[in-house]
Amino acid sequence: MDSEKETSREDIADSPLFEGDEALRLVGTRAQKFSEEYNRRLRNKLDKVIIPITAAVYFTQFLDKTSLNYASIMGFPVTGQNYNLVSMAFYLGFIVWEFPTVYIAQKLRLAKYLGINIIIWGVVLLCHALANSFQAFFVLRFILGMCESCVSPILISIISMFYRKNEQGIRIAYFYTMLGFTQVFGGFVAYGISFYNGALMASYKIVYYLLGGLAIIVGIIVLTWLPDSPVNAWMLTKEERIASLERIRDDQGGTENRKFKKEQVIETLLDVRTWLIVLATMLTDIPSGGLTNFSNIIIRNFGYTSRQTLILATPAGIVHVISVVLCGYYSDRKGERMLPVIYATLPTLLGVALMIGFNNTGQKGVLLFGSYLIGSFGSTLSTIYAYNASNTSGYTKKAGQIYLCLWPLADMVRQLTINALTMVFFCVGNIVGTEIFQPKDAPAYIPGKAAIMVLLSTQIGVAYLLRHINVKLNIKRRAMIEEIKREKGWTDDDVQKEKERRAFADMTDKQ
Repeated sequence: MDSEKETSREDIADSPLFEGDEALRLVGTRAQKFSEEYNRRLRNKLDKVIIPITAAVYFTQFLDKTSLNYASIMGFPVTGQNYNLVSMAFYLGFIVWEFPTVYIAQKLRLAKYLGINIIIWGVVLLCHALANSFQAFFVLRFILGMCESCVSPILISIISMFYRKNEQGIRIAYFYTMLGFTQVFGGFVAYGISFYNGALMASYKIVYYLLGGLAIIVGIIVLTWLPDSPVNAWMLTKEERIASLERIRDDQGGTENRKFKKEQVIETLLDVRTWLIVLATMLTDIPSGGLTNFSNIIIRNFGYTSRQTLILATPAGIVHVISVVLCGYYSDRKGERMLPVIYATLPTLLGVALMIGFNNTGQKGVLLFGSYLIGSFGSTLSTIYAYNASNTSGYTKKAGQIYLCLWPLADMVRQLTINALTMVFFCVGNIVGTEIFQPKDAPAYIPGKAAIMVLLSTQIGVAYLLRHINVKLNIKRRAMIEEIKREKGWTDDDVQKEKERRAFADMTDKQ
């Protein structure tokens, strides 16, 4: 055995720490030490299972969400303002079901709940091929949004339970790169389908049959192989489960705790950083909501055919992948979360400026180059996810439930967490974004592009402010630790032991 001491559980039952998370019951309050080589092998073992499956989930989710973008130039029967409303329906379903789905997920096995949702939305996608009216497509997109609303909170929770803070950014980036790969994969698949003559069915229906079948397969994989937490990971031995928990003990982020803790919710709502993250999310997702559903239409309006558009849109996906990987690597390497947001936003601003400035010049190459640069800002949301995973301690605060009496006749259980808040305003941003490109502004959509420039310029200011607040808080906390050391006569080792003792006590940042 690579550990240097056995787990200690004495006095846990009588300790206030017994209100901690599930990990505390397994490892106790006294840290075990595992060699770096052992931890490296364990991390590689986790990577071989968790990373491919989470990547497959995100690949499937984004491909399914953007299926409407491909269908829009492949004979999709809904056009004009009704197309905008069908685009919006996904995010309406997402926002309506976000609080309930995160609450339900916390009460159940995370991966199992996720797998069931993926299978259900696979069936919903298959139904898209059978629909033929605006009303039917609106309802199906609404249900699709409901089913997909659990994905990001669950994947972020799983990553934060298995990996250290300085490992989370790049691993969240790994599954977030799938957004770029779906743009490439989906474009080439749609391009191939475009050669079909439509004798048996409309081309867009084939897209839905293929994506629905793929989602069902991925859902089965998640149900079978994705672990819920280190406490019950099927591919780990008991010693490896303990070692996996010890790897994240010093981060003090915790794992699972299904008990509601009001103080964690209150702390979340009173923290100005929560609302800055919410604002940053909206400033990212209003542009994203428009571009996700209209990027192909915009490129086609440069003067290309629908078939050419499907291929010419794919390089933006490669730009997205490069941006996400570079930002994730820099974020973990430098311990920064907000600077990558600023760096990723600047090329997008340039790209939008080019599309506005060279409009009606006939210079298709410059317009295309501008549309490709826009792919860089997609990494900002993955960096926000990484921020939530690594800067939020306390399971209720992170996974977070709140009980609210919303109506006089009904007490409803809601979950309000940093992740849930992020995803709710992800939806709000995307809902607004579906209306940013109005039919009356076609084909150049200059007002929408100008709005994107304003929003992302504001995003840079918000990211800088959030970083400034965090830097000041870190300085203040270091000073407080030094004061405690002087008062108690503690050494650095004493501080470390106290951190280890409280690591899985499910305490928040301020606690």
